Amino acid sequence: MAELTYREAVAAGIAQEMARDENVVFLGEDVAAAGGVFKTTVGLLDRFGPKRVRDCPISEQAILGAAMGAAMTGLKPIAEIMFSDFLAVCWDIVVNEIAKARYMTNGQITLPLVIRTANGGGSRFGAQHSQSVENWAMAIPGLKVVAPSNAADAKGLLAASIRDPDPVIFFEHKSLLGNKCEVPDGEYVLPLGQAAVLREGNDATILALAAMVPRALKAAETLAAEHGISATVIDLRCLVPLDTKTILAHSARTGRVFTVEENPRLCGWGAEVASIVADECFWDLDGPILRITTPHVPLPSADLLEDNTIPSVARIVREIRAKID
Repeated sequence: MAELTYREAVAAGIAQEMARDENVVFLGEDVAAAGGVFKTTVGLLDRFGPKRVRDCPISEQAILGAAMGAAMTGLKPIAEIMFSDFLAVCWDIVVNEIAKARYMTNGQITLPLVIRTANGGGSRFGAQHSQSVENWAMAIPGLKVVAPSNAADAKGLLAASIRDPDPVIFFEHKSLLGNKCEVPDGEYVLPLGQAAVLREGNDATILALAAMVPRALKAAETLAAEHGISATVIDLRCLVPLDTKTILAHSARTGRVFTVEENPRLCGWGAEVASIVADECFWDLDGPILRITTPHVPLPSADLLEDNTIPSVARIVREIRAKID
């Protein structure tokens, strides 16, 4: 195994699939010669050439329109939308065309298409470049939604997304791009829709996604060391498909459930997860499900304000302790 950063693992996952299948092509803004604005595509142009790694104009509609057409005609495009906030510019193509083409043609057309995008806050980019919008995508039938929390998962889940016959939105969190971990060498693929149980405990179940996963793990360590509270931490990894089996099993076992969400509270992904747990595990719960979220406000760009808006380790500890003590 090699130790890679998250951004290096993304590039490795793309390269793995482009080498495996000549139908995989890649397009986006500044993804070729520049290696991506977040340096997640370094080396791809040199290895695979300009026919398969293409720079596009500054037009999200053009990027996704071209990717959709390519997918309909047998290619397997990876399309990069630089910031997830910019999905709002091309949301009609995603929602009304890409997500629905397979259904509306009764399977005559498939769209093996991956939309990669940089998601989330914590990098001082301001309200228009820092949103966590995975809940937008989760609400649209026909899309799969993936958000890895570490480099190994980034490589394995990206490979699975590229191989999937349905359109996938793949959220790469900006604040995780420099994080390192060991990533398996050679071909590496992780199944979509399989959560990872990162820590087991008996007093609480903490459900987290993307950048909130390492914070949830640190909070669980603090809860155990300083307060005697033993928590299970589950990295959902995918919102669609959602691993309800793992979620429900641990929710029923511990009886206390907490979600840690970076997206704004109103209609965040945790609301759906909480609804499922309440429906299926109500009699096993020892208290109400608690959602620890970003408030329903535009994300500030000032350091102190941004840090106090997104759930922190200290806040996770404080809110879980208040419910369990």
